[in-house]
Amino acid sequence: MTSANDYEQLELQQPYSRINDRWEASDDELDNDNSSARLFERSRIKALADEREAVQKKTFTKWVNSHLARVTCRISDLYMDLRDGRVLIKLLEVLSGELLPKPTKGRMRIHCLENVDKALQFLKEQRVHLENMGSHDIVDGNHRLVLGLIWTIILRFQIQDIIVQTQEGRETRSARDALLLWCQMKTAGYPHVNITNFTSSWKDGLAFNALIHRHRPELVDFQNLTKSNARHNLEHAFSVAERHLGITPLLDPEDVFTENPDEKSIITYVVAFYHYFSKMKVLEVEGRRLGKVIEHAKETERMIEGYGGLASDLLTWIEQTIASLNSRNFANSLAGVQHQLQAFSTYRTVEKPPKFQEKGNLEVLLFTIQSRMRANNQRVYTPHEGRLVSDINRAWEQLEKAEHERELALRTELIRQEKLEQLARRFDRKAAMREAWLSENQRLVAQDNFGQDLPAVEAAKKKHEAIETDTAAYKERVQAIEAVAKELEVERYHDIQRINGRKDNILRLWEHLLELLAARRQRLEMNLALQHLFQEMLHSIDWMDEVKVQLASPESGKHLLEAEELLQTHQLLEGDMALQAEKTRAISAAALRFADTEGRCYRPCDPKIIRDRVSHLELCRRELQVLAARRRALLEQSRSLWTCLWELDEAEGWIKESRRHRAHGHHGRNQRSRPLCRPTPAASSWRVTSAASTTWKRPPNGHPTGRRGGNGGKCQAVWARTGLMWWCDGRSWSTRYCVLRGGQLAFFKDAKSRALGLPCHGEEPLGLQDALCEVAAGYKKKKHVFKLRLSNGSEWLFHGKDEVRAITECRSSRGKAQSLPLPLPPAPAPPEPPLPRKDKEKRFSFFPKKK
Repeated sequence: MTSANDYEQLELQQPYSRINDRWEASDDELDNDNSSARLFERSRIKALADEREAVQKKTFTKWVNSHLARVTCRISDLYMDLRDGRVLIKLLEVLSGELLPKPTKGRMRIHCLENVDKALQFLKEQRVHLENMGSHDIVDGNHRLVLGLIWTIILRFQIQDIIVQTQEGRETRSARDALLLWCQMKTAGYPHVNITNFTSSWKDGLAFNALIHRHRPELVDFQNLTKSNARHNLEHAFSVAERHLGITPLLDPEDVFTENPDEKSIITYVVAFYHYFSKMKVLEVEGRRLGKVIEHAKETERMIEGYGGLASDLLTWIEQTIASLNSRNFANSLAGVQHQLQAFSTYRTVEKPPKFQEKGNLEVLLFTIQSRMRANNQRVYTPHEGRLVSDINRAWEQLEKAEHERELALRTELIRQEKLEQLARRFDRKAAMREAWLSENQRLVAQDNFGQDLPAVEAAKKKHEAIETDTAAYKERVQAIEAVAKELEVERYHDIQRINGRKDNILRLWEHLLELLAARRQRLEMNLALQHLFQEMLHSIDWMDEVKVQLASPESGKHLLEAEELLQTHQLLEGDMALQAEKTRAISAAALRFADTEGRCYRPCDPKIIRDRVSHLELCRRELQVLAARRRALLEQSRSLWTCLWELDEAEGWIKESRRHRAHGHHGRNQRSRPLCRPTPAASSWRVTSAASTTWKRPPNGHPTGRRGGNGGKCQAVWARTGLMWWCDGRSWSTRYCVLRGGQLAFFKDAKSRALGLPCHGEEPLGLQDALCEVAAGYKKKKHVFKLRLSNGSEWLFHGKDEVRAITECRSSRGKAQSLPLPLPPAPAPPEPPLPRKDKEKRFSFFPKKK
């Protein structure tokens, strides 16, 4: 027989486990079952489970209140009022008659857990088995476990002590079987009352009225009760029990008169009748009334009924077990499958052997019934079709086959789950490595240790490019993680949410790393661009320092030609300075854009440092301009001096020659044969081989091309005005920049074009060999216009906006160079001291020193 503790464990596990097993199927399994009958069955079972839970809650609440009434205590919500543990301790004290530890004061969760632990510890001391139940479940208001706890208490203190001994064999039964046997004994003989269980046998209310009528016939008129009026029967029994017997109505009529009444609720209510009527010793009175003959007949009849009931129960169990074994709704986890395999093993070793023994007992019982009936000359009992021994044996063979197939399916599923667990462990191992790598690289990329000079920034850029290369190569490993997670998802791994969450976290870390790399590259390029600008600033300052050395030279020329050459060189240098000024302004503007912090979240350098360096560069440029202006003034002063001396010498020589010709009477002939290369101050022509910056015009019949100068006659002339204008269509004057180089006159748009070597409109230089320059007397629109006639016959017009003075030196290709003695110019005045500037060490405070 089943012991009390075993019954308590089975009572806790079986009802809830069956319901939960049927409703723990996954969504995929539910989707695979498209049968409308199965869907209806599931919805119906769930509705019944919810209804059963509600009935149990109400019944257990009333049962608890019926016992707490002794201590003037009451609960309203079974799930909420037991959470603090105080009511639970009071209930156990009332039921056991013992004193439990005093409840802990306080409303915090820890106080509630401590009080519930005291109650559960007391139950364990009472040898009550609490499986999978903890104090946190009660404090959290877990419906299923709260109902299970109350049912365990009812079993321990209300049902466990029920023991009924049969008259034959003195067989002892316990708990539910004993209570069921007691009800059967008490209601035996009542029409329409056949108690075979604690569910459907009580629906019509006749069983409750029969129990009351058996012990108190005066309270119930059983003859007037009809099976069809179940609600009236239930209300009558409950009201009579409450008024006359003092039994609290734990159930309402609608709780019992339903398709599937709750077994535990009915047992709880029936136990109250048992404890009440056990005091009346009805069994002794009934035993005296029964005769031996009737008892023998009833015993045989009970044996027949017992056989029929046991055969039906065994066949029902076999059918249900086969359906359960044929189910392939396995748990989607390794632990779950192992638990199912363990449950299957328990079934084979614990649940199945008693049923096999019960099968043998049925055969023995049938043989005993038939033997007793033969001995009494009665008609031998033959079971109904479907309850024969052969039918039971056939069903048992089907059970064995389903059992074998179930074991094979469980083993296969166990192997699959083990492979999934290995794959999940491999995923976790790889995921941990990826997360560590990504976190470390994010930390590395987040550091902006670029350095403070151009070589350091360039090295940082190369290092960053190496990091980007490593990161790009790591993409395959991240994709491998995605592939493993996808495989687990396809195989419906039970912890796929955690796997996907970790995979998504790795992908987020990967995307964040790529964003950090892109942002760091932008910052690095900004630093590199700024360092290039700083380098350009250093180059510009070095160039300015070199030019300052040239501009600080006191050399102003020892004669007119040298003064002119120095002035031309200075003009070229000023053109270079203009180009360098534009370059420095562009560098300064680009650098100041980095100093503009408005709308920028990143600054590659302190804006003050940038502004200081730009200010220093501008200061150097202004100093250079001041020195250039002083140098130009010095050279122009020197040229004016030497020009004056040259004119004086020319005038003196001309006067001497005129006097000499008058003295000898050859003035007319010599005047006609006077060479054009020695003009008087009012002479109208010069021979030109010099570069002049002036305005000029080409006649319509002129052509810009001409022969390049050879090794023939050379002459040089210098005009005082800058700017060259030339005529392009016969109607207008244009300004051009003219440069004399090696007997050739080249034309440029401006000084910058000259520095870049870009001729104006692609013009070729003009060869000045044997060229003749004279005053353009026929041109009346402008003053100071000179005509340049080349050896190829082309003519050019030059215009000086002011009076133009020219000093020429002609050299014929057939004769020697003619030179005039020039007096030495006075010593030039010392140049003015340069603008004060910062010393060299302070100058380089804004720029790193060159290595």
